[in-house]
Amino acid sequence: MADRPAEIVSPRKRHDYGRAMTALLPKDTSMLSPKALIAVGFSLLAVPAALAQADVTTLATVPTTPAASAALTLTLESASNIERRTVSYLCNDESALSVQYINAAPNFLAIVPVEGQNLVFATTLSASGARYVSGPYEWWSHQGEATLRDLMQDEDAVPLVTCTEASNTP
Repeated sequence: MADRPAEIVSPRKRHDYGRAMTALLPKDTSMLSPKALIAVGFSLLAVPAALAQADVTTLATVPTTPAASAALTLTLESASNIERRTVSYLCNDESALSVQYINAAPNFLAIVPVEGQNLVFATTLSASGARYVSGPYEWWSHQGEATLRDLMQDEDAVPLVTCTEASNTP
């Protein structure tokens, strides 16, 4: 029984047009080296981890249905130092956001709460500041200010929220 792999099954969603996916993973994930296995949004990707010297595991909540959620473990390997920090923001709608940034070159991620869910954003090209995207959303931070936009809206639409950095916590 110890050698039996764990099984992950994704439920079908109303907007999901494909079949439910099943993936078998070994209980001992060290057997996956030199690759990191990343499961995000129920898509499984094998990512080469060239010259990995460090390893970090981060937990994020991934919604499965409106009434339930499941934990997800994301393992990133990096050839350089890995930095994880939490930044608190005060926003124009009088809300407070706590955003986690994970810097593990070549992966730069932000976990941003949007509409009651923690979404994983990946960095993308930016003329200035740090720009992250997740599905239709864009999180852009620059010099202590940040905006959250819905990219499905008109290009000139007002951001969903505009925030100012309140403090940093390690």
